Amino acid sequence: MQERNGAFGENMNLHTLHRLTKWPDGFVTRSICTGLLAFWLGYGLPATYAPAKADSILEYQVKAAFIYNFIAFTQWPENTNQAIHLCLYGEDLFGKEIDKLQNKSVGTRPIKVMRVHNSNRLSQCQAIFFSKSVNNTMADIISGLESYPILTIADTPDAISQGTTINMNLVNEKIVFEINLRSARKSGLDISSKLLQLATKVHQ
Repeated sequence: MQERNGAFGENMNLHTLHRLTKWPDGFVTRSICTGLLAFWLGYGLPATYAPAKADSILEYQVKAAFIYNFIAFTQWPENTNQAIHLCLYGEDLFGKEIDKLQNKSVGTRPIKVMRVHNSNRLSQCQAIFFSKSVNNTMADIISGLESYPILTIADTPDAISQGTTINMNLVNEKIVFEINLRSARKSGLDISSKLLQLATKVHQ
């Protein structure tokens, strides 16, 4: 029964991620679809907010949903810490949105959201999101983490060339992502083929 439940949860996550990648262009149009996000992650836009901030709020809600799925479709070595420490490094543009992943689980593994300001502590993480604000130092940091089973994620145009495992891009007001399989293998991570199929590009 536990195995069947796990398969059901994976299929739900895959279906949701597929829907996220297929939403119509434009955040205004896509905001109609936030009910799906609210149902699945417990998200909800505030009742009122400044229109100038609406696109940014929705963008990082969707990015947080993508990050959850990236974690859900990644397998770590068996000797990895039971909890999945999701670390944010650099300027935090998610705010409370990323905190909604706190204590959510992937299978039996709870997610713990951490904001890390000292790069020396990043080796304790199982997943790291690198903010655009640390783009100049990202390559050196990732190079020093290659021997650790860490899923590295960013949303900077040249992040893949700097060694990041997964990079999100905003293209025509739609969030897409690419995957660096070489980086994943160096870190001992197994990326699900189902996730690879949804990527716009897979770097071997």
